[in-house]
Amino acid sequence: MKEDVLYGINPVREALRGNRRAFELFIQNAGTDQRIAKLAALAEELQIPVRRRERADLERLAGNPHHQGIVLRVAPFEYIEFETYLSGKKDSGESIFVLALDGIQDPQNLGALIRSAACAGLQAVIIPKDRACGVTPVVEKASAGAVETVPIIQVTNLAQALEQLKKAGCWVFGLDGNSDRDIYNPDYSGNLALVVGGEGEGIRPLVRKHCDLLLSIPQYGGVSSLNASVAGGIVMFEAARQRHN
Repeated sequence: MKEDVLYGINPVREALRGNRRAFELFIQNAGTDQRIAKLAALAEELQIPVRRRERADLERLAGNPHHQGIVLRVAPFEYIEFETYLSGKKDSGESIFVLALDGIQDPQNLGALIRSAACAGLQAVIIPKDRACGVTPVVEKASAGAVETVPIIQVTNLAQALEQLKKAGCWVFGLDGNSDRDIYNPDYSGNLALVVGGEGEGIRPLVRKHCDLLLSIPQYGGVSSLNASVAGGIVMFEAARQRHN
């Protein structure tokens, strides 16, 4: 049976609270962290076996030393179908507010972007299947478990997905450091897809053609570029600020 191994307090907590099937929880021997004790109690309530292990055993299970004394065996991560998301929005009448990522390859960046998307109230994160990072245990740890709270959609062709969003009434705004229009001018209300490009290359030309606006983040210091996850977080929260106001 295929399975994933999650590690870290926040990813394990969100997985236990969510709908993902969990098989077994491992916690460190002689642990004193009350957060781990609470998660062990929650697992027992859910009838998930709880095993105590030495720290070295947890490191072997997690594949790295950053497990915080807790590891969870779970069913593989399941992506949401793009068509399912669109049909659900059509039926509900709710405005679309999504993040599309074009070629993010660093799992730490992907996790941070998903975490920001969840905090800013975006409804889904769209990622391509090829030449991009997918959801892995490292991404789940970097997202602090946010992958369990915001739908992640994996598509074969991101440009086509953006075109479908436009047909559904979405504006598509992309981040481009060379744009002379900054992120504080547009109207972010209504149906909206925000596009953040990959590290180094930014948004690819084909995806760029599907953007209605290209926006840049004003910078005032000596460094000429922002990390992809930081830039994405800034534009997401500007959009969220306007939408909530």
